[in-house]
Amino acid sequence: MDAFYASVEQRDNPDLRGKPIAVGGSQQRGVVAAASYEARRFGVRSAMASSIAIRKCPDLIFVKPRFDIYKAVSQQIRAVFAQFTQLIEPLSLDEAYLDVTANLTHSLSATATALAIKEQIKQETQLTASAGVSYNKFLAKLASDYNKPDGLYVIKPHQGLTFVESLKVEQFHGVGRVTASRMNQLGIFTGMDLRQQSEAFLTQHFGKVGHHYYSIARAIDNRPVTPNRVRKSVGSENTFEHDLVTYSELIAGLSPLIDKVWAYCERTNVLGKTVTLKVKYADFSQITRSRSLLSFVTDQPTLKRVATELLDSIVPLSQGVRLLGVSLANLNEQDQSRSGQLTLNL
Repeated sequence: MDAFYASVEQRDNPDLRGKPIAVGGSQQRGVVAAASYEARRFGVRSAMASSIAIRKCPDLIFVKPRFDIYKAVSQQIRAVFAQFTQLIEPLSLDEAYLDVTANLTHSLSATATALAIKEQIKQETQLTASAGVSYNKFLAKLASDYNKPDGLYVIKPHQGLTFVESLKVEQFHGVGRVTASRMNQLGIFTGMDLRQQSEAFLTQHFGKVGHHYYSIARAIDNRPVTPNRVRKSVGSENTFEHDLVTYSELIAGLSPLIDKVWAYCERTNVLGKTVTLKVKYADFSQITRSRSLLSFVTDQPTLKRVATELLDSIVPLSQGVRLLGVSLANLNEQDQSRSGQLTLNL
């Protein structure tokens, strides 16, 4: 979906249409959860500190998020997907992979299917979506970002290698800012540069994920679309209106995060072994502290005890804390069976 949260707000409030808006945060605190395209023209992006966003765009309008509305619209969109295929792998409320090889409309063209899905979404939600069509997930994801908003871009099998080689490595899905910087230090700036490296070289410098980088530099991605994608962690975080400076403030800020994580665990019967505390300081520097237990965390007091002990490890504070987060990983969900893929005209 195109600027999903912001587009929903502009759809529901005509006064916001055509104006630069940011969902989340405020002029003083927090981060931008989503920015309208009008705001993006000024350089405002999601995950940007609100204070930086307002400097880039002084007329920026901050809108309080309505996650219940976004979830409801997301369910509408998923229902549209389900009219075309059962192989849907959600990535977030506003994004998903779809395998339309054996689609429910019996279309022989993936591009025609994507156009039909876009049209149906627009008709039912009055929102626009951008689609990427290709023969694997990596290329489809790249294509979906290539012609936004309301775009459709197709990468056919004979085009994949050429498309990848011209991209900067920071444009690769899964290559973040830190990894891109490490690649640049090694003389790797483009897909072509990446392809010239041996698999041994990439695993030496990037570990197991080096195998993945070796493949995607050659436009190879054999991951299937997995409808029941395994969740890797569950967490909650909060940016506070004022920096937390005392231990009692830290505990008070931590408690509701633990409550939210455990509520999800109880609701879904998910358990985990690794507790992680995330801390962002007043100067925006960030640290994490983790502890893995021998057995699953089976009750909230245990989660609270471990999270509090992790918090104790960072005090006394050298400066105020603007954000706290708690997450639980090494979950007990089981991987689903996977099947092969057929071929389909793009």
